[in-house]
Amino acid sequence: MSLSFTIAYPDTFPDATRRTREEFELEAKWAMAVKLFEMKQLSSGMAAALIGVSRVTFLLKLDDYGVALIDLSEEELISDLENA
Repeated sequence: MSLSFTIAYPDTFPDATRRTREEFELEAKWAMAVKLFEMKQLSSGMAAALIGVSRVTFLLKLDDYGVALIDLSEEELISDLENA
């Protein structure tokens, strides 16, 4: 089952961002998916599914939003290196 919701926005927003309506709405979906991934609320696969792209495509676009592909704490990184 698939759910959906609607976000109301002023009709001036697409023009203000120099995008068409479709481009603006797609960018909003990307921004939401990236932020939820950054907050560790969604996995990269789930975020990609939200947008309708492959996981690889999602991961490659993270840099456009200034979000790190791998976000490990110092302790996690040391643990990973010790167990490699």
